[in-house]
Amino acid sequence: MAGREFLEPGSPQSLLHLRKLKHEEIMTKLFEGLPKEDQNLVNHGSYVLAANSSLCGLTANNFFRRTLNITRAAFVSSLPMAVLPFMSTAVVYDVFVRQPLFLGDLNCEACAVVRGGLIGAIVGGFYPFLMALPVNASLAARYVLLTCKDPKCTEAVNFWIYSGHSEGRKMTFGILIQTLTGIYLAAKHNGVYFKMLEQLKPRRDPEELEA
Repeated sequence: MAGREFLEPGSPQSLLHLRKLKHEEIMTKLFEGLPKEDQNLVNHGSYVLAANSSLCGLTANNFFRRTLNITRAAFVSSLPMAVLPFMSTAVVYDVFVRQPLFLGDLNCEACAVVRGGLIGAIVGGFYPFLMALPVNASLAARYVLLTCKDPKCTEAVNFWIYSGHSEGRKMTFGILIQTLTGIYLAAKHNGVYFKMLEQLKPRRDPEELEA
């Protein structure tokens, strides 16, 4: 029933859908009229934030490996810490900032900037740190607890995990950088969006300006 109502020409759902398609068509044409540097910023700008997220993941992984004294499985622990934060940050930023902004669903500059900062801090900075702790704690338990029969090994691993929490405070600077990067990127994308809207303003006739 709902699908039939949506397909009816005069239904509100159909009109809303057509209006959205028309808006997307207009924004696509305006985007194609932008300079190449602005187009590259919109298309590839989020990859900068995602790449920084990978660096945060690798840095956090290195911190915990060094603190927990893990010498094995370097590639196994580093690969997910580089790939997953990159993909997560790029997808989340695209879904919650870039797409809503250029589809006209996010017309508040402050909201876009706040979203960019939160994504940079949480997904781009804090999330890689949270990933690194269980990954390296499991490696420490596998290569230390399972190979050492001394009960003191358990106390050592617990101490290393506690030390890892303290070591993780060094990631605060990385999270701050990611927050500022997300804010800057969202502000630049918002600026490009309003530059596109400027093209919609009617231009006065040059003869009127000369008069």
